[in-house]
Amino acid sequence: RHEGPGGHQTMLRTALAAALLASAGAFMPSGPSFLPRLRPATCSLASGLRMAAPVSSNDFKSGTAIKIDGNVYKVVEFLHVKPGKGSAFVRTKLKNLMTGGSIEKTFRAGEMVDGADVFKYDMQFNYIDGDDYYFMDMETYDTEPVPKSLIGDNVAWLKEGVDVKILKEGEKIIDIEIPGTMSLEVTQTDPGEKGNTAQGASKPATLETGVEVMVPLFIKTGEIIRVDTSEKKYLGRDVDANKKK
Repeated sequence: RHEGPGGHQTMLRTALAAALLASAGAFMPSGPSFLPRLRPATCSLASGLRMAAPVSSNDFKSGTAIKIDGNVYKVVEFLHVKPGKGSAFVRTKLKNLMTGGSIEKTFRAGEMVDGADVFKYDMQFNYIDGDDYYFMDMETYDTEPVPKSLIGDNVAWLKEGVDVKILKEGEKIIDIEIPGTMSLEVTQTDPGEKGNTAQGASKPATLETGVEVMVPLFIKTGEIIRVDTSEKKYLGRDVDANKKK
């Protein structure tokens, strides 16, 4: 059958399009390799919100991170005051997370303060190398050194395997939070004097991390006790832990 010029052009266009599709298909990935791959996280985020937005003094809580004059502070104590005359205000004690020092500062009720871009990460204390204390991320198993000077007095509570929270501003470690309550073994304490039944009588006891606390007279060396770490205060025997010994 005779084809006119238009028919030949149509056939050529069709053949060219088929050739291009076949060529493109040869280079197109298929199967699972075509699926996007997710990059694993390098650090596990624990608790705490990103506090970059301004914070009202009415919303202050213990641990709230704020920024004043370029320094990051953590609210340690706060008290809302409503005087009989005048405006309400909030009295605070703040810890400078850059230097470790503390200040007292008063804010107007409802005053807006710059929030700090701070995250908390769950870590576990691993080992000491010189003046550096190494903590491990239990999801990635990466370790990070924290200088003893930054940890401050909290070094007295650190023992291998204790869980802590590491605070970071960006990639910079600025603080470490230890558990509020810990169970520790009494490594040395004198026997209680027989016949001494005075109510509330206590004696010093040295714990496995080296911390010394006051304990009741009946506590013996080798027992495991629960301690309030913020006040170095005896809370009671750890019954379950003592049964496992």
